[in-house]
Amino acid sequence: MQNKKHFIIITVLILLVSVLTYYALLSIGLMPVSASIQSKPIDWLFDLEFKLIAFFFSLIMVPLVYSLVVFRRKDGDETDGPHIEGHTNLELIWTAVPLIIVIALGVIGADNLKQVLAVDPQAHQVKVVGFQWGWRFEYPEGFTTNTLYLPVDQQVLLNLESTDVLHSFWVPEFRIKQDLVPGQITEYRITPSLIGNYKVRCAEICGTSHSYMEAPVIVLSQADYAVWRDDQIKLAKEQELASAGKPDAGRGQVLYQESGCKACHSVDGSKGVGPTWDGLFESNVPLADGTTVAADEAFVRESILMPSAKVVKGYSPNAMPNFSYLKDGQVNDIIEYIKTLK
Repeated sequence: MQNKKHFIIITVLILLVSVLTYYALLSIGLMPVSASIQSKPIDWLFDLEFKLIAFFFSLIMVPLVYSLVVFRRKDGDETDGPHIEGHTNLELIWTAVPLIIVIALGVIGADNLKQVLAVDPQAHQVKVVGFQWGWRFEYPEGFTTNTLYLPVDQQVLLNLESTDVLHSFWVPEFRIKQDLVPGQITEYRITPSLIGNYKVRCAEICGTSHSYMEAPVIVLSQADYAVWRDDQIKLAKEQELASAGKPDAGRGQVLYQESGCKACHSVDGSKGVGPTWDGLFESNVPLADGTTVAADEAFVRESILMPSAKVVKGYSPNAMPNFSYLKDGQVNDIIEYIKTLK
């Protein structure tokens, strides 16, 4: 009867502590807001695992603490405790039950992966280029941005590319992440479900400025996205027409800010990941092969479109991504801006 009493008390305490531990885990905000369709099955699995964690934590700690308190040695008692042999049935249970749980979680995980990778043939596509240390987003309509805009409730297929080393595309609110592998195109399917502003981070250590490799992600209503897309198409055409004329340093300065150049090249002479643009034009640039080249228009253009053709002394080959997506007029605008930095 006494043993039954202890068993009942311990069972009640295990259930109580399990519930309290579970809600304590939820209260500390382990998971950011859910902002994609793909995050639903992932969050459901996480929730199940939190419940299992709370239960098994209680299953171990409650009997341990209860035994330390209730069955502690009394003052003056110097006798040995009772000798207890193994319990075959108990050993079978604590071997079989975890095995069944692991197998069940594997099956659930496989089903969740199937849901996450579900293909929508009408998915909108965007090309994502990762480089040390920034992001570039190229839309099929012919324009490029440094902010990723997505329509809500519509699947988007992101075709991920890296120009240099391994990177990893990760928006915590979307839950899933995907590596960018040099020389390969990897796919990332996402269906945003919540309008708002988020941030993509690189989740793969990729060099000295890895922690700064992030970019805004903005999820719009489908109507607002259509308006934004049409505006970008119109703006891209206007810029293309403008760039076809006389080069403009002002447009080049905007491109410096928006195309990713700013991430590596300073314009005030300060040290950066790449050579500073201050005083660059018409200067003599030492190269890694021991020669020197004049920084004229031809050299700057080649450095933008084929950056590994001539490697500047002190810098690694392939350190700069290829900016061949820029149109001739845009390259001319950047060169014109560099000319003013003296």
